[in-house]
Amino acid sequence: MKHSRLYSVAFNKCPRCAEGDFFITKSAYSFKFDKMNKHCPNCGENLVPEPGFYQGALYMSYAFYVVFMLAYFLVFVNLFGEYLDYFLFSIIPVLIILTPYFYRLARRSWLAIFISPRAEEVVQNIK
Repeated sequence: MKHSRLYSVAFNKCPRCAEGDFFITKSAYSFKFDKMNKHCPNCGENLVPEPGFYQGALYMSYAFYVVFMLAYFLVFVNLFGEYLDYFLFSIIPVLIILTPYFYRLARRSWLAIFISPRAEEVVQNIK
């Protein structure tokens, strides 16, 4: 469903209209990966509601890291059980590489909790 919170989080879209981009760049792996629009280019929704709003996204990011590390650990143990010593050596570079992605994902998720999609657009999608 296009006008859902999950869609806006997954595809870098505004949580209100699901049309405008949340971050300026499409890729998490560019030099401007952390630059986000202050307002939605499509509907004008304020994407920075107040100073310090995205401090809560730090906790979301932490939760994403924990879930990823648990899943990585379970896969690593089942595939490479006898080489468990290499787990720490392999997870650190992986987490460093995933940092920009988790940063962006946490911010989009945090804002999607507080801003719901437009009701009239959701009703149109159901019909």
